[in-house]
Amino acid sequence: MKGNGISRRSFVKASAGAIAGFTILPRFVLGGAGFKPPSEKLNIAFVGIGGQGKENLRVCEGENIVALCDVDWNYAGPVFQSHPDVKKYKDFRKMLDEVKDIDAVVIATPDHTHAVIAMTAIKMGKHVYVQKPLTWSIEEARKLTVAAREAKVATQMGNQGHSGEDIRVLCEMIGAGAIGQIREVYAWTDRPYWAQGVGRPVNSPAMPEGLDWDNWLGPAPVRAYNPVYHPFAWRGWLDFGCGALGDMGCHIMDHAYWALKLDRPTAVEANVSSHVVKNWEKVKNSETYPDASIVRYEFPARGEMPAVNLTWYDGGLKPPRPAELEKERKLGDGGVIFIGDKGTIVEGRIIPESRMKDYQRPAKSISRIKDGEKGHEQNWIDACKGGPAACSNFEYAGPLTETVLLGNVAIRSGKRIEWDGPNMKITNIPEADELLGRKYREGWTL
Repeated sequence: MKGNGISRRSFVKASAGAIAGFTILPRFVLGGAGFKPPSEKLNIAFVGIGGQGKENLRVCEGENIVALCDVDWNYAGPVFQSHPDVKKYKDFRKMLDEVKDIDAVVIATPDHTHAVIAMTAIKMGKHVYVQKPLTWSIEEARKLTVAAREAKVATQMGNQGHSGEDIRVLCEMIGAGAIGQIREVYAWTDRPYWAQGVGRPVNSPAMPEGLDWDNWLGPAPVRAYNPVYHPFAWRGWLDFGCGALGDMGCHIMDHAYWALKLDRPTAVEANVSSHVVKNWEKVKNSETYPDASIVRYEFPARGEMPAVNLTWYDGGLKPPRPAELEKERKLGDGGVIFIGDKGTIVEGRIIPESRMKDYQRPAKSISRIKDGEKGHEQNWIDACKGGPAACSNFEYAGPLTETVLLGNVAIRSGKRIEWDGPNMKITNIPEADELLGRKYREGWTL
């Protein structure tokens, strides 16, 4: 130091002054608005990108997309082409084995493969986002929920409406007693708009180029490829999907499940249509769901909240019109009706509309998700990075999925189901317990 004419004491003093005058700039100033350094980005892999997964991928573009997997490279071709530098796979197992830097996995495959993919990722310590319904079976939902809890990974089910503003306002209104005590709920959807109530096709079309049919089947029983299954109409087939109820129940029934603090029902029974598709009785236990159904759930009292009966309608069937509903107003293609001892709510609004206009909404008491439904994936990403648990994490989504799928068990059994939810047992017809899960084909395990 002295050789340069500067003493150590003088150097330290000068340096301290320089540091004191230095301003630490926020990262966004250095990198531009919205800048996110690589160290803060999540490394995400996607399984199933031809359908809904394509939209999940789009809203996660701000993170690191490190791998893409789809069994049909033709169907998923446009997404692969838009990410030319990302590693591509047909087998999720190979992807998870080879790509070592995956932090999280988004799963948007047909229902029957949700559980095996998610469980594999969870056992490897990966965070998971799984499209609705969470699983194909009740048994899978229970096991996945437990596994995620034990692994302490961040989870989210893709019922994006749970992140929305509307459901939060509804919960606050009901919680504030807007229509008093609620004992009756109706929920409905116009789906299916794919084939249900039909038998297995007998023709054998050629396999499309680029499709790995064996991996598409996954744990389901082997059957020949047919375009009635892939890429769209698999929802109606028992081996692959969960029908109209499974498709929309985790969206529509979610409103009642959250607002009324429901847990597991004590009984479920179903009625199915036969006037349109007369052969459904012959195929109900092996091929497709009925073209229309009514499912009745019975929930017990919860603290000061009374017992609730929830009735589900699909296939174009709708609940009775409430007397207070204006004559010119029609029930939509899907929605929820809450019947209280002090009024009725239809699709989020007290009826008649004059009552809603006069109603003073309660103060917000439920935390909001940034960007609402559009922020559902980001809500999970934040949880992956150490933030609060995602709003539809498996602790919530698992029991909700079990409840929805119990309706399918009632549909398939054709009998009233008396349900011991905590122990996952059907108490009145034990032989129906086989419908709670299934034996996977050889080479596949949970």
